[in-house]
Amino acid sequence: MKVACVGGGPAGLYFSILMKRQDPSHDITVYERNSAGTTYGWGVTYWAGLLDKLRAHDPESARAVADGSIRWSDGIAHVNGVSTAHHGDEGFGIGRHRLLDILTERARSLGVRVEFEHEIAPDGPLPDADLVVAADGVNSRLRERHADHFGARVGVGRNVYTWLGTTKVFDSFTFSFVETEHGWIWCYAYGFSDTHSTCVVECAPDTWTGLGLDRMNEADGLGALEKLFADVLDGNALIGRAQTEDAVQWLHFRTLTNETWHRDNVVLLGDAAHTTHYSIGAGTTLALEDAVALAEALRDTPELPAALARYENERRSALLSVQSAARYSAQWYENLPRYIRLAPPQMFALLGQRHSPLLPHIPPQLYYRMDRAAEQLDALRRFKRWLGPRVARTLHARR
Repeated sequence: MKVACVGGGPAGLYFSILMKRQDPSHDITVYERNSAGTTYGWGVTYWAGLLDKLRAHDPESARAVADGSIRWSDGIAHVNGVSTAHHGDEGFGIGRHRLLDILTERARSLGVRVEFEHEIAPDGPLPDADLVVAADGVNSRLRERHADHFGARVGVGRNVYTWLGTTKVFDSFTFSFVETEHGWIWCYAYGFSDTHSTCVVECAPDTWTGLGLDRMNEADGLGALEKLFADVLDGNALIGRAQTEDAVQWLHFRTLTNETWHRDNVVLLGDAAHTTHYSIGAGTTLALEDAVALAEALRDTPELPAALARYENERRSALLSVQSAARYSAQWYENLPRYIRLAPPQMFALLGQRHSPLLPHIPPQLYYRMDRAAEQLDALRRFKRWLGPRVARTLHARR
């Protein structure tokens, strides 16, 4: 099969790796319009389950990703100077530059052609290929060629956010909530290398404009944010992406869905097909899982239309719970005043429960008490399951 992947992000690169591993005779080219090393995004997060999947499908790239990642297992929330810690699942952070370098090198080692600074013009001809993979992101130009067919829908979040880097290396996934005279502003930060971390800052629009962040150039905006989060940054700098004369890039998150993911020999992959709110840290994981599902569908289903339909059906089904969790997570932050006045341990507990569809409809303190009671009952059930066989063995031995 001759394959053209338009977009050199994690989804397109990993798909090309999997296809070459399945059949080295595949003719695969990845087209990336930017030059090598110009990606933006600081670090990305993922969890242990993704690493297990990567090991199962390509152990070599999985080892390189694991070696290039920072690990943590604790979460810490700071609310107006009061800190609460929670021990949770193991998480990972890796620089987006590093991840793309790993995948590019691995793809090329398998015989994939990766062409940087090669743009597929919006109105120009598509690459000559049996399969064209639109892995060109949320603003996919390939998808927009047939916008009516794909039926893209975009929901815009209320809050504004900015994606920054920092020289502070966080050894835990860290939240910081700061109250100002114009409302609350918060950040979440995580390490992705030995020298840098990602720091996402979010607030309501009224807080953003009230603090004047919408009118500041980059130097002043970063300086204002460094003062607001001085306690967690420990004097370290925040790093933006623009020149000092420009403004910090503040965005409203856009949740993208599509009515269908394929047309003839063109198929959507990763953010071109769907997005989920950044607060659940699943974007990179979902992109790589898309690549796995598409490669497996093409391997197991000989006819291209049937393979693309199978891929779409499988991924739509898998995404339902994730998209629901992302929607409720975004709403939790949009309704932060509902939870922020709770005692810090309670607030942090509900922060961890923000994916729940019940939480918006139950008074927060009542939900917290119900959740604690459910945990105790579950612990009691586990203890009974553990204790039962041991009691039975003891009684049998006495008899």
